[in-house]
Amino acid sequence: MIKPRFYNRLIMIMIVIVNMKLIEITNLTHRFADGTIGLDSVSLTIHEGEFVVVAGQNGSGKTTLMRHFNGLLMPASGEVKIDGIAVSDDLKRARQLVGMVFQDADSQIVGETVYEDVSFGPENLGLKGQGLKRCVTDAMASVGISEIAEQRPHQLSGGQKRKLAIAGVLAMKPRVIIFDEPFSNLDYPGVKQVLQQILDLHQSGHTIILITHDLEKVIYHASRLVIMEKGKIVRDGIPEKVIGEVEQFGIRTPCAYRMGMETESWLR
Repeated sequence: MIKPRFYNRLIMIMIVIVNMKLIEITNLTHRFADGTIGLDSVSLTIHEGEFVVVAGQNGSGKTTLMRHFNGLLMPASGEVKIDGIAVSDDLKRARQLVGMVFQDADSQIVGETVYEDVSFGPENLGLKGQGLKRCVTDAMASVGISEIAEQRPHQLSGGQKRKLAIAGVLAMKPRVIIFDEPFSNLDYPGVKQVLQQILDLHQSGHTIILITHDLEKVIYHASRLVIMEKGKIVRDGIPEKVIGEVEQFGIRTPCAYRMGMETESWLR
């Protein structure tokens, strides 16, 4: 019997062969206001349907890179294209196609109720009436928060806030969803809930990019592992090919690999 994780690797190969280039990054350089180089001539291609984990130490450039995907940051030089169109040429389009769930879920909360919060994005896109209601209702149902639609977001648990953030992104109908340290400050049940939601989104056809410095919880499910250091991509490939080198870049090797065992999903 073929083990589940090998299906991920086969899927990656098929995606690269069959699917289109959804994100194309060419010689991307970013300088912060103080002149510090955040990204140094980064080039990267992500195909539709991939599950990419981007790992690295704090300050390695992971989040800086991802913020260029929907124009939250603009490059000093180089280019990011989403489905063939430069982000700088159509910011509204990029922000609809690429949704980002931030590490601090509270930073994404803008509504007085869960329903209002999920409504914020599609309302800004011009949706109204029954179209808006259907969009918001579907997004809440997809992450299992319909029953708390009238609750105040800041009273929710950590796991519920992450689900709310995901629902707000889903209401925009994105093709790519970026998760920035999605398991930080969550207990074990919360981690399992959010991980299951991420896997469900990938299964439903979304391209997933997950930023982390902790590979333990997600490496089993990844089809590709990208390592960053000092604003550069230093490794990129199938996890089994890259995992043996991660510690030289300040990333902890998952316990199973350290013990010579195969990894298992946290959902077991």
